[in-house]
Amino acid sequence: MQACFYVDDLFYRQHQFELPLDYTAQDGETIRVFAREVVAKDKQDTDLPWLVYLQGGPGFPAPRPDSNSGWFKRALKQYRILLLDQRGTGLSTVISHQTLACKTPEQQVAYLSQFRADNIVRDAEAIREQLGIQQWALLGQSFGGFCALHYLSYYPQSLSRAYLTGGIPSMTRHADDVYQATYQRVLDKTQQFFHAFPAAQGMCNRIADYLLNNEVILPNGQRFTVEQFQLIGINLGRSGGALAMYYLLEDAFVDVNSQHELSYSFLTAMLAEQAYLTNPIYAILHESIYCQQDASQWSAHRVREHYPQCNYVSGEDFCFTGEMVYPWMFEQLETLKPLKVAADLLAEKADWPQLYDVEQLAKNTVPVTAAVYVEDMYVEFDYSRETLALMPNAKAWMTNEYEHNGLRADGERILDKLISMAEVIEQTQS
Repeated sequence: MQACFYVDDLFYRQHQFELPLDYTAQDGETIRVFAREVVAKDKQDTDLPWLVYLQGGPGFPAPRPDSNSGWFKRALKQYRILLLDQRGTGLSTVISHQTLACKTPEQQVAYLSQFRADNIVRDAEAIREQLGIQQWALLGQSFGGFCALHYLSYYPQSLSRAYLTGGIPSMTRHADDVYQATYQRVLDKTQQFFHAFPAAQGMCNRIADYLLNNEVILPNGQRFTVEQFQLIGINLGRSGGALAMYYLLEDAFVDVNSQHELSYSFLTAMLAEQAYLTNPIYAILHESIYCQQDASQWSAHRVREHYPQCNYVSGEDFCFTGEMVYPWMFEQLETLKPLKVAADLLAEKADWPQLYDVEQLAKNTVPVTAAVYVEDMYVEFDYSRETLALMPNAKAWMTNEYEHNGLRADGERILDKLISMAEVIEQTQS
């Protein structure tokens, strides 16, 4: 039975689907995929076009809206929204250290290999068919944009439009190229951070030295290290992230019996920063999103050696890292430790299937509009431009007004812009 409810002027309906784990295995194992339908209450019985939201990540569920605001407000003017909990996340059959515990490392690899963009899109296609929808539109944020480009590559006939925000990857580049670019972006953002908050460099150096010289335990019992502290640099790629980081640093130490030690509130905040603990797909499959018939071989870890400033040494200035995944995370982070062998095997896996069809994208006729952020720290702007050059019918709004989280920061305006651009494309085609 579908669970339905109203919140303010919105109607919500929950959908559950039993779908194949592996679409090439007939009568094989199935998984549950959850999706939430949202529509304006006064349009509940209206025959509206559908808009599927594809979440960033990988490894995170769709948002849980509690009001008619942001991009929802604009979308709900003309769409019925489907918020897809991508396989392995949210209320879909979830992947965690708990659910993987009963499998051997080899079984974990075989299972996890089914949770990339290709099968996320196959799930969406199966759901579209079960709901009896001829075509629908996509809104892909970040990794959701990667999924949208796979959708456009293999199932363009199912799509009416595609709106992409901060989510246009390279079609052909190896993960090493991606991290060569993103490390430089992180270094640029780090420099800007310390310029904006001059006292922060000394604060970070002090915290890093303390971690080198003391055994510091996070509230979950995990030892906190310099490498883990560096990971909070991921926030520098989000609007408002730099100021929030500075406030965290201000509160780092507390006096105990005339001695300074890292405060419990700071350590609690540091633990909350480690989304990898509760969303292991984000760690274990992160580099695979760039792999097409090649292996990542711990790309971010290898490329890091070209940036020695990212390897902290006492007496030198501290530097952050960003959205990178490292093999040491599966030795240090509590819930990732049981997945270390599988993670190493996945890093060496070289038979990942193709994610994109460049020829199909070059002749695409589905209206595609994209917000491309010039200073994006996670998705390299130059690589997005390379891909757009391969898609002559796609139109991009290239802007430095927003960071990677523009859709969250000013979603109503951004989506309105992309919808208007799509309407122009359709007028030109007609």
